[in-house]
Amino acid sequence: MAVFEMPLEQLKNYTGTNPKPKDFDEYWQRALDEMNATDPNVEIIPADFKSPVAECYHLYFTGVKGARIYAKLMKPRNNDGPMPAILNFHGYSGNSGDWYNYLGYVASGFTIAAMDCRGQGGLSEDRGGVLGNTLQGHIIRGLDDPDPDNLLFRNIFLDTAMLAKIVMNLPYVDRNRIGATGGSQGGGLTIACAALVPEIKRLVPVYPFLSDYKRVWDMDLAKDAYLELSQYFRRFDPLHLREEDIFTKLGYIDIQHLADRIQGEVLMATGLMDTVCPPSTQFAVYNKIKSKKDIVIYPDYGHEYLPGFEDIKYQFMLGL
Repeated sequence: MAVFEMPLEQLKNYTGTNPKPKDFDEYWQRALDEMNATDPNVEIIPADFKSPVAECYHLYFTGVKGARIYAKLMKPRNNDGPMPAILNFHGYSGNSGDWYNYLGYVASGFTIAAMDCRGQGGLSEDRGGVLGNTLQGHIIRGLDDPDPDNLLFRNIFLDTAMLAKIVMNLPYVDRNRIGATGGSQGGGLTIACAALVPEIKRLVPVYPFLSDYKRVWDMDLAKDAYLELSQYFRRFDPLHLREEDIFTKLGYIDIQHLADRIQGEVLMATGLMDTVCPPSTQFAVYNKIKSKKDIVIYPDYGHEYLPGFEDIKYQFMLGL
């Protein structure tokens, strides 16, 4: 079996490289406290998109730091529930996509909520307000700010949790039948969401991003989706005098450190030739998950379409 980094047997035992801050648990408890104290001021507006099987809405809510967050909301037509719901999270720099993409799930009896990440390709706001570099990339947004609570991905992780809480409380949704899914950044956000809202019952992260930053660096793969790590060091720490502090601070938003909080059932997919989100960084997450789990491995595939997996995911989500 061809791999470009660790053999598969080593991957199955790898538990990560990036340091975990000593106050990690306090950090996320403080974050959740802030989220729970935030009035989401939910607004649901009928959308122009029409379908014989779906009612479609624009959902807006206020996340932490006052940002207005957007999600597509779809429910089966003429169905008042209670029904299962699935949260969808998109890849880095993208958006929630087309309404059409979710019709199969809605026709199967699911409510769907697909979120736009702050400041990326959709409608959600990035209010800014941090000290330091904002030239490129969300991983490093807030890295130079003395307050780690201003890391941008901390706020994006909380947006996923806020969305989950909102959807769980919709009158036609069964709060005990919530799923989450996404690929790449969406896979990372799926992990973060289910860790911060452990009531999520089923999650399908596909080649998750945002894990084990130091391992990415050590493999000389700080390019593509992780390019901003390389650019940050080149511009702001060319001698790597702060390397340990930088990776430790990034540990607050490293999903591998959240993974052991997950209580839902996990189905993950990874390609062993993934040079964008290296397999070891994905296994660092998977190996820390303590709940029921399974992983589908594509030996010859990288960060790309994984044939057959959408069908596998669909069958898994029908178990909600």
